Amino acid sequence: MVRVLKDTFLKFSCSIFVLFFVTVVLVGCAGQKPVVEPSAPADSATAEAPRDSLRAKFLLTIVQKDSATGKDVAQELDAVIFSVPGKRYRMELTGPLGIGVASLLWQEEGWQMTFPTEKLYMKGVGYMVGLLNNDELPLVHIHQVADIFDGRLLPEGYEEVAPPNDSTRVEGAMYAREKMGRPFTFRKEGDHVSWLSRMGRGGKTETIRFYDFKEFEGVETPSRIVFDLDGVRFLEIRIKKVTRNKSFSSGTWRLNIPKSFKRVGE
Repeated sequence: MVRVLKDTFLKFSCSIFVLFFVTVVLVGCAGQKPVVEPSAPADSATAEAPRDSLRAKFLLTIVQKDSATGKDVAQELDAVIFSVPGKRYRMELTGPLGIGVASLLWQEEGWQMTFPTEKLYMKGVGYMVGLLNNDELPLVHIHQVADIFDGRLLPEGYEEVAPPNDSTRVEGAMYAREKMGRPFTFRKEGDHVSWLSRMGRGGKTETIRFYDFKEFEGVETPSRIVFDLDGVRFLEIRIKKVTRNKSFSSGTWRLNIPKSFKRVGE
């Protein structure tokens, strides 16, 4: 089962989640419970300013089609994210009985992910997390995924653009462009963003749908987020708890890769 979870997680580029959504602190023996938790800082250098830190617990459901039966099979994982928006993120995924499945550490200088049970790892640079040499897999925009937990659902600094004047126009949708020029569409129902969609790798449409808005420490956030690829659900996040203005121990931002681990793709 652990191998199935690892293969699925690779297929969907952390996600998630990650892009995920998305991991944290599983350095050590396979099957251990998380070894890194936020703790009171030893000095002021570890303290975060208001709004600059966030911890969220959530349930991650990965959906894949069984090759034998053709039916969708769902696997649920417990997850936690530690976030200092735009600067660094740490995520941890654990399976049944607290078995560690994957850890992700993203920092401005680069990111790394480990799969301790399988003794595998991934590394890269930039804000897009995933395998650059595999067009079958979506790349995860780590900032946008992490922002969801803080109720920020649209790309920072986006600008609206005129909709197309042909049959591709989606009724009720708003058309926009990210700061880097990437186009996307979204729709609002009242004050809430109901979905966001963009063209992904291989010409596939990637859509994030937002449901069941609730207040988490005063910030309205969707408690259920569904990720679709060409209209097929492959990932779902259910937020359980969000804590803001947290101080994290320095160990949260360290993820060692043992020499015995092999790099994915090699």
